[in-house]
Amino acid sequence: MDKRDFLGAALIGGLAGAAPLPAAAKKGSTSRAAPRGPALLTVSGLIGPGNRGPFDPMLDQLMGKQKLAFVKAFTFDWGALAAMAPVTINPTLEYDRRPHALTGPLLADVMLAAGVLPAAKATYFVRAIDGYAAPITAAQAIERRFILATHLDGQPMALGGLGPLWTIYDADRVPEMAARPLPDRFAQCPWATYHIEVKAG
Repeated sequence: MDKRDFLGAALIGGLAGAAPLPAAAKKGSTSRAAPRGPALLTVSGLIGPGNRGPFDPMLDQLMGKQKLAFVKAFTFDWGALAAMAPVTINPTLEYDRRPHALTGPLLADVMLAAGVLPAAKATYFVRAIDGYAAPITAAQAIERRFILATHLDGQPMALGGLGPLWTIYDADRVPEMAARPLPDRFAQCPWATYHIEVKAG
């Protein structure tokens, strides 16, 4: 993440019109219907039936520029993510070297809602809107309790800042990562996450 410098002031940006911090909700309640709002996250690759069709070169412009393609995908809007059980972590962030509360559903729960088999030996290639991508194995997603954060310190995160979605874990609670310098702890944590491709192995 050292190549993705960010102004510390953006840490408290808000997403206009977003829902407040969600109360604990039903786990795995995401339906297979297409989302009502704009898709914030698209999951493709080794998923279940999906809730949208194939890559569209006219409509999926950013994905096309980043050489992505798929025959089906599962999309999540804000409501679908907010309906999932939230988890809060408190990692020390590299941008201001202070602990912050980050809240959102577990990445493993999001993958399960997209139809990814929980026992699969898969790797999730998590991609940000600027093209930065990082691999997270299914085992790491569970062991390190990665979340797809929607809120920072109780506020929804803005597009143009760290949000609206940030794939992150509490590096302070993972001994081998906590021993590293702060800038080296978050290479697997693309902020402004918008796409995850699930691959075997």
